[in-house]
Amino acid sequence: MADDRMPDNPDATAYGRRQAREAWLVRRRRKIREEIERNRRGEYKVPTWVLALILVVFVVAWVSLIIFS
Repeated sequence: MADDRMPDNPDATAYGRRQAREAWLVRRRRKIREEIERNRRGEYKVPTWVLALILVVFVVAWVSLIIFS
C-alpha cells in the first residue's frame, strides 16, 4: 500500500511556514557565504544597492541642474 503522504517527486515536498522560512534562511546564508568567498578571491561584483545609489545621485543632480539654472 502506497503512503499518500509522500509525493512521487521528493523535490516537490511542501513545507510549512516555519520550514520554508528555515530553508530560505539556509539558502540566504549559503549565498552570503559564497559571495564572501568570491570577494576574497578577488571576484568583486558591484552590489545592486550601490548601482541604485549612483543612479539616484545622478538623477537628483540632473534635476537640480535643470531647476536651479
